[in-house]
Amino acid sequence: MKSILSLIILLISISNLSAQQKNVKHHFKKYKENGSIVIYNQNKDSFFYYDSARCTQQFIPASTFKIFNSLVAFETGVIPDTSFIMKWDGVKRNYDSWNQDLNIAKAFKYSAVWFYQEIARQVGEEKMQYYIDKNHYGNQNIQGGIDMFWLDGELRISQLEQIDLLRKLYHNELDFSIKNQNLVKAIMLNEKNDKYALYAKTGWSVINHMNYGWFVGWVERDGNVYYFATSIAAKNANKDFGEDRKNITFEVLKDFKIID
Repeated sequence: MKSILSLIILLISISNLSAQQKNVKHHFKKYKENGSIVIYNQNKDSFFYYDSARCTQQFIPASTFKIFNSLVAFETGVIPDTSFIMKWDGVKRNYDSWNQDLNIAKAFKYSAVWFYQEIARQVGEEKMQYYIDKNHYGNQNIQGGIDMFWLDGELRISQLEQIDLLRKLYHNELDFSIKNQNLVKAIMLNEKNDKYALYAKTGWSVINHMNYGWFVGWVERDGNVYYFATSIAAKNANKDFGEDRKNITFEVLKDFKIID
C-alpha cells in the first residue's frame, strides 16, 4: 500500500513538473526567443529547470559580470564606497545615461560599460585573475583584454554557476569581505514593495553576430529566497530582445507566485 501511495505521489509530481515546463516553454514561444531558465527555492532546497541541459552550458557573462566586478572594485579600493564619483571621459556613447559622471550605484543601474571597463583597467589582469580564481568564477578565463574579457573575450559562465554565485553572495560566502558583499547586494536592489524585494542584473553581448542575453538575481519573499537565471540567444535579435529576457523571467516568476 505504501509503495502504491509513493508511486501516486511521484506521478503527480512528474505531472505537475511537466505542466510547469510546458507553461514556461509557452513564455519563450510567446516572445519568440530561444533560451532556458533555472530557479532555486532556498527553503525547499529545490531547483526548477526549463531546458536543464542548456542550463549547464557556459555563455559569455556580459554585464552580469558587473556583479563580480563591483565586488573586486570595492575589495581592491578602486571604488572606495558608493558615494565615490568616477569622472566621465567625455566620449559620447549610445546611452545618454552613460554620458555623465557616475557613482557605482548609478553605473550598475544604467549598466554603464565604460565605468566598469575603467574599474577593470585599474584593477589589472593579475589581481582580477586572482579574484576570479579564488572564487571559481565560470571557466576562469580572462583572455581577450582586461576591459573586454566579459564582453567578447573568453570568460564563460553557466546559469547554474550564476545561481551558485548569487547564493554565495546572498549568504556572504564569497571570498570578499562581508562589508563589500553587502555593498554589492545593496546596489543590486531592483524593486521593493510590501510583498517582496527583487535584486537583479541584466546582460547582453554580441559575439560573431550571435546575441546572448541574461537576467539573473533573486527574490526575497515570505521568509524565503528564490534565485533565478535566465539566458536567451538569437542570431538576429529583434528590437525587443533586451526586454524579452526580463519579461520572460517576470512571467515565469509570476507563474510560480514568486512575484505579483
